[in-house]
Amino acid sequence: MRGMPVYNSGFGIGAGAALDAGFANDAAGGGTTLGASANAGLGFIGLTAGISVGKVNDNTVWSPGVAAAIRLFGGPLVPFRVTLQAGAAQWSQGVVTSTHVPVSLGLAATIPIPGVAIRPWIAPRFDYATTSFENSEASATELGISGGIEVGMLNGLIFRAAYDRLFTDGDPGILSLGIGMSLGR
Repeated sequence: MRGMPVYNSGFGIGAGAALDAGFANDAAGGGTTLGASANAGLGFIGLTAGISVGKVNDNTVWSPGVAAAIRLFGGPLVPFRVTLQAGAAQWSQGVVTSTHVPVSLGLAATIPIPGVAIRPWIAPRFDYATTSFENSEASATELGISGGIEVGMLNGLIFRAAYDRLFTDGDPGILSLGIGMSLGR
C-alpha cells in the first residue's frame, strides 16, 4: 500500500489485525501515511488485506492492497520461517493511477523470552510498478528490501517497526511503527 513498507514477517495460524503509521523520506514522496490491515493464516497459506491513507500534493490518497503468502519452511513450533509473498496495491491522484506489485522472500526468526516473543525479519524482493496517465503508461522493475522487528506479548498484542527501501535513484525509504493483535498462534 502506498506509504507503507512491504511487510513479510511470516504468518501464524489464525487471524490478526494491525494499525501502522508510515513515514516516507522525500525520495519516497515524503509525509505520513496511516494504514490498517487484517490477516489470516490458514495452514501453509497466509492472506492479508489492507488500506492506507495519506496526502500527496495536498490531496488525500487512499490505497487498498492485498497479499498472499505461502510458507516454504517453518511452522508454529519451528522458530525460523521462510515465506514467499506476492501482493498488489493501487492508488490514484487525479488522472494518474499507480499499481505496485511486490514479490518477496521473507526470512524471520522467533526469539522466545518468558512473556514475550521477539521476531526480527528481512524480506528482499522484486518490485514491479506501473503508472498510467491519460493516454500513456510507464513501468519499472526494481529491487527492494524491507525488514523489521516484532515484539509479541502473551495476550496477542504485538508492537512492530519496519523499514522499506528501493534500490533506485534517490533511495526511497519508508519507516513504519505499528501495533497489532494476533488471535492465533
